Amino acid sequence: METKLNFLSLLFLMFIISACNVIERQGEKTSPGQPVFGSILKTGSESMAEQIAQQTSQKTAQPPVSLTDAELSSLFRLLDELAELERAGQWFQGMALTESEIREKTGDLAGAVAAAYKELSWAYGMGFIKKDDVERSLLNLLETRNEEIVIKTATAMIAFLNEQWAETAVVLTHLFNDPDEPDSFSRWMILVCTLERENASSEISEARRTASAYRSIRARYAQFPEYWYRGARTFSGVIAAEFAENCINLSPQGPFADECRKILAAYTGLGTENGLSIKTKWEIEAIISLSVNSGNPQILDSLMPLVSLPDNPYTIYAVNRLRSLTGITGFRDYFTRKASSSSGRLAERLSYISRG
Repeated sequence: METKLNFLSLLFLMFIISACNVIERQGEKTSPGQPVFGSILKTGSESMAEQIAQQTSQKTAQPPVSLTDAELSSLFRLLDELAELERAGQWFQGMALTESEIREKTGDLAGAVAAAYKELSWAYGMGFIKKDDVERSLLNLLETRNEEIVIKTATAMIAFLNEQWAETAVVLTHLFNDPDEPDSFSRWMILVCTLERENASSEISEARRTASAYRSIRARYAQFPEYWYRGARTFSGVIAAEFAENCINLSPQGPFADECRKILAAYTGLGTENGLSIKTKWEIEAIISLSVNSGNPQILDSLMPLVSLPDNPYTIYAVNRLRSLTGITGFRDYFTRKASSSSGRLAERLSYISRG
C-alpha cells in the first residue's frame, strides 16, 4: 500500500525532518549512522510494511553525533510538540517514525524502538499491514542492530504483539519509567498488560485505578484502533460498547473489528454468533449516504443481515433510518421488492420500511 499524506501533514513532516536534519537533497546519500526517514515517503511497489522495516532496521555504523544542550533542547521540544498533536487527535501516517528518529538522535534508543513499533501498531490496527508484517519488521531489527537496549526493547514489542502480558510488563516497566508522561506509548502498553492480566485472572486488585488511568489517556490514542479494542475487551457495559464502536468506526475491516462486533452483540443481549451482522450507527450512516448519493439502493443490501436480527438498538436505528428513504425515487420500490423475496423477520421489517 502506498503511503498517503495530505498536504498539511506533509508540510509538517517536512518541517520536523528539516529541524532534525535527517532528510538530504534528492540524489544525495544519507551519512553513516543516520536513519533514512525518506523511505516512508516512497511510492511505488514497496508495501508499507517493507518501508517501515527499512526505517526500523538501519544499522548504526558510527557512534551518535554529540549534540549541544541547545540542540538537545530543540529536539525535546519537537517531541513535546508531536505529543501535543497526538493529544489533539492530529495523528497521521509517518508521525511515529519521525518521533523514532528524534529519539534516536537524543540517545533514547528504547524510545526510538517503541515509537517505530507505534507506527507498525497503528498500521496493523488500521488493517494496512498484517500481524506477520509487524513481527517480521521487529525480527529484522533484532538482526540488524546489536545494542543491548534495542534488543531488549524489540523483544518486548514482540512479546506484546503475541499477548505475553506478564513477560512484557516486567520488561517494559524496567525500560520505561517516566512519571512525567503518563500517556506515553510505553505507558499505554504497560496499562494494556495490566488490564489484560486482570481480565484473564479475574483479579480486582487496583483494577479501578488501572481502568481510570487507561480511560484518562484516550485523547492521545483516539486514532488507534487497538486502544479502543483493549478497552472494549476489559471494560463492561456501556463503556465497553463505546470502546467497541470507536474501534469499529476507525477500522471496520481491521483485525479487531470482528471481536468488537461480538462485544456489541453481547451488550445488546444478542448471541455472539450475531455479532458479525452488527453495524455501528456510523457505519449505517456511511452506507446510507453512499447509497443515496450514488442513487443506488442495492448498496443497502449490506444492511440486510442487520435488519433481520432480533430487536436491538442497532437494528432499530437502521430500520428507522431506512424508513426515511422511501420518499426518494427508486428506494420504496427497492424495499417492496426486497420484502417480497424475503421471509420471516426480514420480510416483516422490509414491509414496514416500505410503508414509510
